[in-house]
Amino acid sequence: MYRGLGLSAEVPDPRTLLDGTVTTKIRDLRPHRDDVLLAAVSTAAGLAFWSLGVYSSPGRDSLPAWAALVPLVALGAMELLRRTKPRVTLIVGTIGVVADQFTVGCLATVVIFTDLMYAAVVYGKPAMARRLPVSTGLITVVVTIASLAWLRTPQALLVGAITGIVSFAPALTGATLRNHREAAEAARLRAEQTALLAEMDRSQAVAAERARMARELHDMVANHLSAIAIHSTAALSIDTAATSRDALGVIRENSVQGLAEMRRLIGLLRDAGGDREPVAVPSLDGLDALIGQARTNGSASGLTFVLHDDRRSGEPAAAPVELAAYRIVQESLTNALKHAAPGTVAVRVARADGLLTVVVDSPYGDRPGPRAPGSGAGLIGMRERTELLGGVFTAGRSGAVWQVRATLPAEEKAVEA
Repeated sequence: MYRGLGLSAEVPDPRTLLDGTVTTKIRDLRPHRDDVLLAAVSTAAGLAFWSLGVYSSPGRDSLPAWAALVPLVALGAMELLRRTKPRVTLIVGTIGVVADQFTVGCLATVVIFTDLMYAAVVYGKPAMARRLPVSTGLITVVVTIASLAWLRTPQALLVGAITGIVSFAPALTGATLRNHREAAEAARLRAEQTALLAEMDRSQAVAAERARMARELHDMVANHLSAIAIHSTAALSIDTAATSRDALGVIRENSVQGLAEMRRLIGLLRDAGGDREPVAVPSLDGLDALIGQARTNGSASGLTFVLHDDRRSGEPAAAPVELAAYRIVQESLTNALKHAAPGTVAVRVARADGLLTVVVDSPYGDRPGPRAPGSGAGLIGMRERTELLGGVFTAGRSGAVWQVRATLPAEEKAVEA
């Protein structure tokens, strides 16, 4: 069952799956090489500033100068996890930057915190990425108002500005970048879906065209090949000069007509050139010739053929409808030559109330003499032709006859396949 769905029926070793899962998790936790470089450079820069005595708040001497190294090293280590554990790095970074305010301070610590805030928005979960710009914006506003209320000097605005630069600005930058990435990913997915739908439409169009070609080829060739098979079998079964001569004549005639039909189909498949004459499409006007050919082919089977055309002259149906009706009659006559018992095959064509009705009655029962094999493709093709035009098709035994009936709209009304 799985092979039919294109899936492997082999069950993989659970140990292999476990090893693969563990390996994947290890690779996911492994720091990105850019993060390793960023952690090393930022920590080294902070150490260099500290060694040179470059402090962000040199007046805070309640703690020894080396205390500023603790937040610096902690935040530098968090740079290694900025992609894989953004929530953890943001929490540790927030604690570290707050702790840095009680020391002489290191500018590198604050810069590293801005990058951790940016990474938390870019690589964090969608909920956290949505909340951080809003929360940092509110914190910036609150800090600004509190500073003005406490200091009551214009310089208090600098505290709010620095807070916004350190927290709100990187969060807003990360949110902007993430939105652009998500929009690009959505556009890529839409493009892939559009390409997939186009490929599905193309495949369906190819399949529909192949089915149409198969119906046309079957309807054109099956009639002639069936007549050839029946008369060649008759010639082999009844070994007389007259029978063989008549059979060879019918075989030759059907062979020539079959080749002509094949040439017509090949002409339809080729690209039409400017100097190519249009190929005539069979219509109901050719039913008399079709019935005459059936009389010739059915002479050895004890069949007679009659045509009742109740249409009014000068009212042709749409070309696709006439072609479908012609092929239905042709295939019905072919089936009668293959399977019908001796008797009369009646073909009736009528048009009324915008509908074209085709009915073919053939004797049902056992028949003597040679018979050609059938595959059932003819009935399928007739039904498909009828349904594609929005008509109704029935075929089956009705008393002592086998009846084929197709009701088609006189004007073309194609439906989706």
